[in-house]
Amino acid sequence: MVIGSSAGGLKALTAVIGKPPGEFGAAVFIVQHISPEHHSLLPEILSDTSHLPVVHPQNGDKISSKKVYIAPPDHHLLVEVGHVRVVRGPRENRFRPSIDTLFRSAARAYGPQVVGLVLTGHLDDGTVGLQAVKQRGGIAVVHDPDEAEFASRLVKDPSAAEAAFATADELAIETRIAEQQMGTEELIAGIEAIGTRTLFTCPSCNGALWQIGHDEPLRFRCHIGHSFTANALLADQTRNLENALSSAVRLMEEKVMMARRMAERRRAMELSEAAASYEQYARHLDREVSILRQLLIGGNATRYVLPADENEVQGE
Repeated sequence: MVIGSSAGGLKALTAVIGKPPGEFGAAVFIVQHISPEHHSLLPEILSDTSHLPVVHPQNGDKISSKKVYIAPPDHHLLVEVGHVRVVRGPRENRFRPSIDTLFRSAARAYGPQVVGLVLTGHLDDGTVGLQAVKQRGGIAVVHDPDEAEFASRLVKDPSAAEAAFATADELAIETRIAEQQMGTEELIAGIEAIGTRTLFTCPSCNGALWQIGHDEPLRFRCHIGHSFTANALLADQTRNLENALSSAVRLMEEKVMMARRMAERRRAMELSEAAASYEQYARHLDREVSILRQLLIGGNATRYVLPADENEVQGE
């Protein structure tokens, strides 16, 4: 069983892990989105409510039934036949650990033996991975939106999920990208084999992005291996645009201060014409800075809203 959750997921995880059925004999793998800067207490928290042992695994640990493996902070958790991999591969949908990465690896390794469960959370990390589980013959389960604390990542109808990328070869390529087992030429050749190059750039590394397949959700991956759904890409582009505007405001404010300092020096030197020129330049820059500040404060340059009939996140 592979489980993915994000915002609001602790309560749901406790309910799922705390009371497994008596005949339960599966190994459980969990990705819970957590800040990479913080130590995860999730094994201790779940151990208090579960009869199953709960651990952060080490890379290469053998898989045991009736045991819960939780992805450590800032590391992907992957499933291979008989053992686990814990690696710091490229982020997917801005996350490491990534739900998609776990689900994809489990689908590749165990096919119809996998049960994939997506719990509450923001954005759509887990949707693509759940499609892979379904396509490989596994069982796809989602948290009831009426019970989920954050319902934005739940797929509309997992029974209808179709994903052309979920062939054995394509799953192998994407799993190996997460494991960072490819050289540069092999990596690019692999991405070229499953995707189409676009004019977009990766918000994480500024590299080229390839569109992976043509099914929903729309997905992109760069030559480093960073992966995004369209929603995650929009969210990162929004944040990068805000950061760029903030940098522009800072640089222009520095130019205003420098121009006024130059004006003061010219006045001290009794060069009134030059001082007036610098002061005029400072006032011109100040007006432009005010425009940029209004864009940032009002959010007009960074806010986006998707069509109301889309079952997608409408920004951050």
